[in-house]
Amino acid sequence: MPGRVAMSWLCFALAALPVVGAHAAPPFQWPEGRRAAVSLAYDDALDSQLDIAIPALGRHGFKGSFYVPLANPPIATRLADWRSAARNGHELGNHTLFHQCSGAGADRDWVPPERDLDTTTAAQMRDQVRLANTMLDAIDGAGPRRTLTLPCGESKASDGDYAALVKDDFVAIKVGGGAVTPDMATLDPAAVPVGAPAGLTGKQLIAMVEDAGRRGTMVNFTFHGVGGDYLTTSAQAHEELLDYLARHRDRYWVDTFLNVMTYVRRQRPPAAAP
Repeated sequence: MPGRVAMSWLCFALAALPVVGAHAAPPFQWPEGRRAAVSLAYDDALDSQLDIAIPALGRHGFKGSFYVPLANPPIATRLADWRSAARNGHELGNHTLFHQCSGAGADRDWVPPERDLDTTTAAQMRDQVRLANTMLDAIDGAGPRRTLTLPCGESKASDGDYAALVKDDFVAIKVGGGAVTPDMATLDPAAVPVGAPAGLTGKQLIAMVEDAGRRGTMVNFTFHGVGGDYLTTSAQAHEELLDYLARHRDRYWVDTFLNVMTYVRRQRPPAAAP
């Protein structure tokens, strides 16, 4: 009898234990059953993006996202090329007017005093970011739905966080933190992590894509120079990545950051009532 009682209590105790994974969130559902999303983005409106990256994307049928600081010379000197890119389905994203970054630190001697985020107020940045949206619309006619990539991944102005002032103006905002999104369930569209690869091989870039595939999340690349300019990714490494993605279209959804994050927002359940 004591043995039966002990066994009954043991069965009761085991039944009361939570089943591991019973309430785990279901995996994020990407279009057509794909494993992950891939965003190919390019910062700073560089000539090598027009001359090398965009033709490479076109050969593989991919669309990229180009974050253009509107004061950069290639915007004025090659405006027709940027308009053509937009007409062909590439996204022109907000990267502020003047690419303000913090001038603090030994490696920031390239930041001119007039473009130092540390001496610019949050309200000034808010106004400039909103003006940049207006100017982008004048270039591509795509309307107000935009995404923003913070220059240097920084949003702390002299008196506060300017990203907090403009987050409702954008479908999504990219910050630093790494290329592969850890978890779609906890992703904040106003603080999407992104990686800025430079000098990596095609194999290393592909490994990041495969990591996102295992996690069922997304990978956000933000390149700068491609085969030239600065923070350069070689044209060969870039081509190897595109070729891999083209051969695995059934696994990875490659689209503009705007389209990916529009989809992500639509997949989210409505916020719970307080």
